[in-house]
Amino acid sequence: MAKYLVIVESPAKVKTIKKFLGSNYEVAASQGHVRDLPRSVLGIDVDHDFEPRYITIRGKGDILANLRKEVKKAEKIYLATDPDREGEAISWHLFYALKLENKKVYRITFNEITKTAVKESLKNAREINMDLVDAQQARRCLDRMVGYKISPVLWAKVKRGLSAGRVQSVALRIICDREEEINAFIPEEYWSLDASLKVDGEKNPLTAKYYGTKGEKKTISSREEMEQIRKELSGASYRVSSIKTGERVKKAPLPFTTSTLQQEASKVLNFSTQKTMRLAQQLYEGVEIKGNGTTGIITYLRTDSTRISEEAEAAAKAFITEKYGAEYAVATEQEKKSDKKIQDAHEAIRPTDISRLPLDIKESLSRDQFRLYQLIWKRFAASRMAAAQYETTSVKIDAGEHRFTVAASKVRFDGFMSVYTQEEDKEEANTLIRGISEDSGLTLLSLEEKQHFTQPAPHYTEASLVRAMEELGIGRPSTYAPTITTILARRYIVKENKNLYVTELGEVVNNMMKEAFPSIVDVNFTATMEALLDGVEEGNVKWKTVVKNFYPDLQEAVEKAEKELEEVELADELADEYCELCGRQMVIKYGPHGRFLACPGFPDCRNTKPYFEKIGVACPKCGKDIVLKKTKKGRKYYGCIDNPDCDFMVWQQPVDEKCDRCGSIMLKKGNKLVCSDETCGFVRDMPKEKAVQA
Repeated sequence: MAKYLVIVESPAKVKTIKKFLGSNYEVAASQGHVRDLPRSVLGIDVDHDFEPRYITIRGKGDILANLRKEVKKAEKIYLATDPDREGEAISWHLFYALKLENKKVYRITFNEITKTAVKESLKNAREINMDLVDAQQARRCLDRMVGYKISPVLWAKVKRGLSAGRVQSVALRIICDREEEINAFIPEEYWSLDASLKVDGEKNPLTAKYYGTKGEKKTISSREEMEQIRKELSGASYRVSSIKTGERVKKAPLPFTTSTLQQEASKVLNFSTQKTMRLAQQLYEGVEIKGNGTTGIITYLRTDSTRISEEAEAAAKAFITEKYGAEYAVATEQEKKSDKKIQDAHEAIRPTDISRLPLDIKESLSRDQFRLYQLIWKRFAASRMAAAQYETTSVKIDAGEHRFTVAASKVRFDGFMSVYTQEEDKEEANTLIRGISEDSGLTLLSLEEKQHFTQPAPHYTEASLVRAMEELGIGRPSTYAPTITTILARRYIVKENKNLYVTELGEVVNNMMKEAFPSIVDVNFTATMEALLDGVEEGNVKWKTVVKNFYPDLQEAVEKAEKELEEVELADELADEYCELCGRQMVIKYGPHGRFLACPGFPDCRNTKPYFEKIGVACPKCGKDIVLKKTKKGRKYYGCIDNPDCDFMVWQQPVDEKCDRCGSIMLKKGNKLVCSDETCGFVRDMPKEKAVQA
């Protein structure tokens, strides 16, 4: 019989860890949180020292009952929930929910689910860290207060179903501020001027960019300035005034943190933050690898540290030396310098075994799992490699009082770029200027002028919003993805071609929050609150002090808002369909099960019908719109809007292209287009622009 019980969060970890520990150990899962504040009330006793009231989460009774049976049989209990504040709090809740006061209970954490890490954690078992627990309790209570006190104000003044959140409201404010900045932006004109020059003895012409005068750099701001410069250049002779050659090094990138992984996965793989975290969780908890069983292949995914363990460092150095050569291995460890505390002193996100090459396990992973693992593997391998070295050339060319410049660089040693390159690396020129000296004769072939206008800051994407939140100190690694998911789900913002846009509803909520609760949506206030939570974690601040100081101002603001805020009437979004009963143009409403169409003549006309999202493709049978639908069980499919009169239906998304072979409509499948007629079987690669959108 097993003597020891190990309790983890996820059932996916159970099998893997049991395999590492053997027959003396039983491994069970809590399936995340087991206790929380009640959903129906605030759950914090503000009159009695702000004591939170925790209850068993609905649906967790059976799980706790089974865990209690296992606890009775065990001599020792190891609480092995995730290695962060939230994981520490779950262990603490388990301690009380399972009544472990008179048992031998130990807290263990591991940054990766490997045999070595799990066994090592048992040797370093400790007590539950109450500073970590209290930091999580403070966060939970602050978030509950904001949500449960402000949301009813929004229900009363705007409409039911809205929500406010301590971090989500600030994220919305950041997006709204950017939108206002874009709307207020006035473009400024500027011009560029390129000279195409023939170098004596050289076949290819040289393109030089206008710099200014010999004395200073100059921006050409108008057509008049451009015409004046061209006039002064008329008849001028061009000569090389100086050539400088040099070297430049490009340091290897740091390994991934949660934030940088979300940003790079968005940029390179077109993944949402939520999708990135879901896939990373699967890779961390373990995937079935042929010949090895269930194996965790990356380290813990919620981290803001770039630290690497000594063992991982040594393994990476040995692997790189053997595979690429000693000159590619770097001796010193890079680490991101930061003023803020690194949460929980985690490692960066890396492969658990650098010798487990992505291509070696490709067959064991889904397409998206493979792409994410490959990105993590390449980034980590690159981070342990030598810098890339460039040979640079800079040429100054004078024409009268005006100056043109040419800059070029060539990779002399690729270093980390042999494994990993980012977009900015690919864009760099890789040619040196040959056959030119200070004595070279130059002949002007042509001058090319172009008018430009300055552009506003771009709309936020999920990736750039995560970067902004991290730089501003708002939220923590575990909160970025849920925050963005929430404001998208509430329809405060919408996503189109990666860009995030504020909806009318989002603007109303943001303006109301700024007017009634300015401190809640103040970036600096929120960042200071995060710093206070870090202080609780470090044991320097009492968690109830943070909550007690926060609540009175919040309550006062809520009472003032209830009296003074005016109600806002939101116009419904018009649909392109008309009510067949009364002829009015129907509107899009939001219900518990998503969007639906309703007649605006309610209560005189109560007509409603399902809302179907059009995909911009015509039905091949009747020519009407194909729309996205769902089965009763929630599975997506594509069918004709004229159903049941037209029975066209497919599971894959149709595209507005016909099969080259039989003329049938084509469907998306991964990065391929396939004929909808299975008897035809025609397949071809998806055009690049469609593959990006897929």
